[in-house]
Amino acid sequence: MYVIVAGAGKVGVNLTRELIGQGHEVTLIENRRQRYVGVEQLLEHNVLYGDASELWVLERAGIERADMVIAVTGDDEDNILICQVAKEKYGIDRIIARVNNPSNRAHFDLLGIKPVVSATELILRLLEHEVPHHNLVHLLDLEEEEIEIIEIRLGAKSPVVGRSVGEINTPDNSLVIAVIRDGRGVVPNASTVFEEGDDILAVLDPEREEELKRIFTDA
Repeated sequence: MYVIVAGAGKVGVNLTRELIGQGHEVTLIENRRQRYVGVEQLLEHNVLYGDASELWVLERAGIERADMVIAVTGDDEDNILICQVAKEKYGIDRIIARVNNPSNRAHFDLLGIKPVVSATELILRLLEHEVPHHNLVHLLDLEEEEIEIIEIRLGAKSPVVGRSVGEINTPDNSLVIAVIRDGRGVVPNASTVFEEGDDILAVLDPEREEELKRIFTDA
């Protein structure tokens, strides 16, 4: 692929280096002169000096032939603008934006800029996984595809403990795909019996989440 990365901070530089290592063609755009000079010594011709929110800079980078645009600057407004221009003016379907302030997430959603990556949300999700408060953790949310993967911890009062997978009537558009027990994951079959402390991974339609939660937890 040909990928344009906007923002030569640590995220942008490391991402560019990894993509180049995977054999992709990448142009990294940076508008801070001092930062550009430093990064150019590392990545040479893969770095372009300029403001990625300006059309002439994007065109100089060859956005007309780009397969993907990734905006990871430290400014959410710039990331929104870059992705919006790439999507609406140049018809690039594959865009990824960094969200620096989680409170700005709604602006990205409103403009249809997806997927977005928020370091704060990722850390909170990891924390939730390590110290779950509600016995349910969202591992993956694909909003456009209307599907998600969740993890459910089975407590002592879970109604499914001691019962097998084949005995449980899960909702339509939901499927138990793995059982993690004692740190090891297994793909369950109809005879797999649920035990207290099991972590259940399920893929489902988000609208079925509450129904599935009632089946597997004591909530």
